[in-house]
Amino acid sequence: MLQKLSIRNYALIDSVDLELDKGLNIITGETGAGKSIMLGALSLILGQRAETKYFFNQDKKCIIEGIFLLPDENLNPIFEENDIDFHKESILRREISTDGKSRAFINDTPVTLAVMKQVGEKLIDIHSQHATMEVSDPAFQLAVVDTLAGHQELLADYRGKYKHYKKSQQHLSALKEAAAEARSKQDYEEFLFNELESAALKDGEQEQMEAELQLLNNAETIKRSLSNSYSLLSEQEMAVLPMLKEVVSQIQSIEQFNPDYTALAERLRSSLIELKDIAGETVALDEHIVFNPARIEDINTRLDAIYSLQQKHRVNTISALLAIQEQLSNNLSQLLSSDGEIDKLGQEIAGMLVELEAIADQLSSNRIKSISITETQVAEVLTKVGMPNARIKLAHTLQEALNKDGKDQITLLFSANTGQAPAPVGKVASGGELSRLMLAIKSIMAKHTALPTLIFDEIDTGISGETALRVGDVIGELEQNMQVICITHLPQIAAKGDAHYFVYKNEDTERTTTGIKKLQPQERIHAIAEMLSGKDPGVSALKNAQELLGIGT
Repeated sequence: MLQKLSIRNYALIDSVDLELDKGLNIITGETGAGKSIMLGALSLILGQRAETKYFFNQDKKCIIEGIFLLPDENLNPIFEENDIDFHKESILRREISTDGKSRAFINDTPVTLAVMKQVGEKLIDIHSQHATMEVSDPAFQLAVVDTLAGHQELLADYRGKYKHYKKSQQHLSALKEAAAEARSKQDYEEFLFNELESAALKDGEQEQMEAELQLLNNAETIKRSLSNSYSLLSEQEMAVLPMLKEVVSQIQSIEQFNPDYTALAERLRSSLIELKDIAGETVALDEHIVFNPARIEDINTRLDAIYSLQQKHRVNTISALLAIQEQLSNNLSQLLSSDGEIDKLGQEIAGMLVELEAIADQLSSNRIKSISITETQVAEVLTKVGMPNARIKLAHTLQEALNKDGKDQITLLFSANTGQAPAPVGKVASGGELSRLMLAIKSIMAKHTALPTLIFDEIDTGISGETALRVGDVIGELEQNMQVICITHLPQIAAKGDAHYFVYKNEDTERTTTGIKKLQPQERIHAIAEMLSGKDPGVSALKNAQELLGIGT
């Protein structure tokens, strides 16, 4: 329920605060006074786009705020999904700055226009002359039947399962596409893997073989250097070791005369021991160096194979090749596992389809049962609004493929006169007939479900007299189930309201502005009398207004 609407700086409105009744709220006023401006402002907090050219004052921002009383927590999931605090008294606010930038808030939490529209659609349903074309929408026609079928929980369950079913189908398609792509590469990747696996690569072997090969290729040079080194140390006439022994002997002969000589002799003895050890090691190293052409050939063959693999895969190390081998192995394993996943998901989807078909059959059964009830109830309301010969027929067909609503298609056929064959409503109904038909449909939907606040924007165009009284009665009945706001030119409808608001132009200032006020009982009599006879109504018009309002004279 819309408790309060505040409008600042919009079109002809400088500042307006409108507090609304929980029942039937009537809004009247002269043509051009600004009644529809109210709806334009209200549409901003329902997520519609705005333009700064509609600002009253181009130097100030526009602010529209609506305070709504939420009787239950049906909207709580939407609030939770968008991280909005849920309050039974919730505030929707829209601010448009002078540069055209817009900000939207729900309970002071910034939200996108899409979220504001999602919430707004659950709070207010605006029904205007142009909105009557909604009755030609197949989705709306199906929704009417669903409302009277009373299977909202079953339908919600079906839609949830159908959404999961479609997502699973998309996932299955993605898996199959990925598997097909992988399968197209399978033979080549399997060849690459087998090639790497058969190479039996070991991390670090390349460096070891390259070092060994360098040693073998330079064996003669190494042996010659080691042999010459040993000869210079031990075998030649002027070899290092014999001469060093003589030096040691000379220093030892005088070490008794000075401690420094003793230290020097010790150092010489250490050097002699070290050089003897080096001489022995050169012999040992020389013995281990063997020129082996067969080993050189084996190493070259192995390294050529490694270099070839590295060049093919564009890497420089064995560790990189091993990583590629592991990735290829994983790819081949995933292909096998994806086949199993595809089979499993396919079976699950088949099970989902069976379940959906069963629920869709139940929905169809419920809808078929409710069709005649819907036709009868709509015909009864059409009679009330002055169309006793009008009738509707809801043609039911089954589609082969399931959709988000099941497999039913409803087509609303309409006939306004006796003997006229029912035809698609958009082709045969006039504007006035469409308005009353939509009113009839909305009135029976209101009895079976909790519709949001319903706003009628001059849907009474083209009717008068007794028909207007009957339309007023039907609109008046709606308030038993919901809040109704009705913008009207007809006194017969205006008199049905629980609260009456009058929209007026204020031309006393430099710029014309629009205002709105709630009428007191006497003011209401005068306003309805003016609707009956024009400005300065006479006694008879005032009396007639009192009669319409049910006030004793």
